[in-house]
Amino acid sequence: MKSRHMVVLLSAMAAVSSAFAADELMTAAQARFKPIPSAAPALPGNVATPAKLTLGKMLYFDPRLSASHSISCNSCHNVGLGGVDAQETSIGHRWQRGGRNAPTVLNAVFNTAQFWDGRAKDLEAQAGGPMVNPVEMASPTEHVAEQLAAIPGYVTAFHNAFPSETDPVTLANAQKAIAVFEATLITPNAPFDKFLRGDANALTAIQKTGLKLFMDRGCVACHSGINVGGGMYAPFGVVERPDASILPPNDKGRFMITRSAGDEYVFKVPTLRNIALTAPYFHSGKAWDLRQAVAVMGTSQLGAQLTPDEIGAITAFLESLTGEQPNITYPILPPSVSSTPRPEP
Repeated sequence: MKSRHMVVLLSAMAAVSSAFAADELMTAAQARFKPIPSAAPALPGNVATPAKLTLGKMLYFDPRLSASHSISCNSCHNVGLGGVDAQETSIGHRWQRGGRNAPTVLNAVFNTAQFWDGRAKDLEAQAGGPMVNPVEMASPTEHVAEQLAAIPGYVTAFHNAFPSETDPVTLANAQKAIAVFEATLITPNAPFDKFLRGDANALTAIQKTGLKLFMDRGCVACHSGINVGGGMYAPFGVVERPDASILPPNDKGRFMITRSAGDEYVFKVPTLRNIALTAPYFHSGKAWDLRQAVAVMGTSQLGAQLTPDEIGAITAFLESLTGEQPNITYPILPPSVSSTPRPEP
């Protein structure tokens, strides 16, 4: 029979071993990930000012940027829904469906590029795409500035945001302003951020198990950095092609931009920040269950049949990536006047 002193000693040794393991896990995580900062990052060549931010926020929520005056940036990237629209693919002009699931706008500023295929280099370039896309907001390029210039309140707002320009009401400046607003849509202080900053108690035991599995199993090879993804491109189906419903054969991803054979079925690795809020998953939007998405990634990317316990632990870790959501007050938009172009019927 063990003496009381031996039991106490063994308990103390186990506690020291557990603490050492926790320290090792934190150190390993800190080498592969970075916490979301508390303030919006600066955009190269696009200085943020209060006037530009105010303008960008109005534009983001204004449906008059669409031909029908019914679709805004927020329609597909809803700030109250984790930056997405809870649709497999988004509804656009005249009820057309887009070809891919809407990526989250939250923390998008930290991605290496925008869109699933990376065709926009930054938020500014991305902001202009949906406005003029005939399937999305369907405003002809020249009409965006025409529409905004015919709203007196916007003329004033553009002059305030771009005071050095004689004629500041342009699509390019609208994109700059929207990008400044979108850069503020960050979600700091997730439990995982607190863990990365040194709080060992920020994650539960099962979340720590999931984090270790996430790194040991190889998920971290693509999902790393500040956004736990968003920093590289990767083929979907490295080891095994997913079912055609999840990986539609007619959408060849980045190949459609580069026309390089090596880019067939290659997509930008999505951020996993706030992933618990942004179902459905994948570019096809076909997975509505986060556990299912984890299982699919295990077989397709890692060649691993993850056990139910492993899937549960990794899913628990992913839930620790939900940060503080942006607290956005809906803006009062400048009113149209009699000469403002009407919506397209």
